Amino acid sequence: MIRKKENTLFLGINLGTSRTTVLSSRGAKGWMRSVVGQPRAGFGGGTTVPMPFIGEEALNRKATLDLSVPWKEGILGEGDEKSFMAVRALIAHAQRMADPGSDEQVYGILVVPARAALVNKGPLLKVAHEFMDLALVFPEPFMVAYGIDRLANAIIVDIGAATTNLCAMRGSIPGPGDQVTLLTGGDAIDKTLSEAINHTHPEARMTPAIAKKLKERFGHVATGGREMAMVELKIEGGVGLYDIAPEAGLACASILPPMIAAITGLIETFAPGDREAVVRNIVLTGGGSRIRGMARGLMSGLASFGEVQVHEVADPEFAGVTGALKLATELPFDYWTRATEGTGD
Repeated sequence: MIRKKENTLFLGINLGTSRTTVLSSRGAKGWMRSVVGQPRAGFGGGTTVPMPFIGEEALNRKATLDLSVPWKEGILGEGDEKSFMAVRALIAHAQRMADPGSDEQVYGILVVPARAALVNKGPLLKVAHEFMDLALVFPEPFMVAYGIDRLANAIIVDIGAATTNLCAMRGSIPGPGDQVTLLTGGDAIDKTLSEAINHTHPEARMTPAIAKKLKERFGHVATGGREMAMVELKIEGGVGLYDIAPEAGLACASILPPMIAAITGLIETFAPGDREAVVRNIVLTGGGSRIRGMARGLMSGLASFGEVQVHEVADPEFAGVTGALKLATELPFDYWTRATEGTGD
């Protein structure tokens, strides 16, 4: 095996639909919201193109900015220059957070939604190579599996903001037939919760943005017990006190049926002799995995398979990028060069 150069900085960058995270081989660790803001005409302060605002800073200045996010339904749209600009800006900012030395080469693994890894790999590599000497692109579910050593007879379920990505692990890099993308995730829950509260309490002023905060605090999948979630909501002339537990439970559970159907379909692609191991090796990750009762809801929906076990990763926000950095530091140097030349996967 050819040794890696000592002056190489390895990066893992996860371009998530909600958050972008970064880890480096020198110990840098950080995250930002996956949103980029460019000043609108008249707010730039001059004729030169200003630096974009990233993450929370962009959201705090949104009144004067055009905001862009990298993914729409888990991919970069063809000709969508705003999304490509967002990807470029987020990668550049993540690299600055890692603070590479002037004499260091930068080798990075870019972690992206599963659909983007299939559809947008070429353009993503082109952008990544603007900031890194060598780069690779992998789908997030595979990187989660690599980081926790669940590479065979497992199914990864990654509940993101815009999509839920599922991946069957068979001991190698997954192909298109191993991956399923559902266009439901945290954003869909927020929308459903907002609509449910508006329907039950029409006097309350509810939006998906407010519903998102309520979901993060009170989100749950009902498990038979009666919960209460008392919140103050703005109404005409003041505030009202409401119990939103029923709406929160129904909204969070609304994404379970398509997930259960997709997992069932992936289980059935495994050889019959492997399925018993697979159903005990389902891994739940992504921001949506933090919703109370979600793992239990999946196990209940898959009960026909017998003893089902759904495992929750310890740090879902960093699970994908942790796997990316692990792979980056373990890959033989010659694989990096072969992959970049187009002879590797």
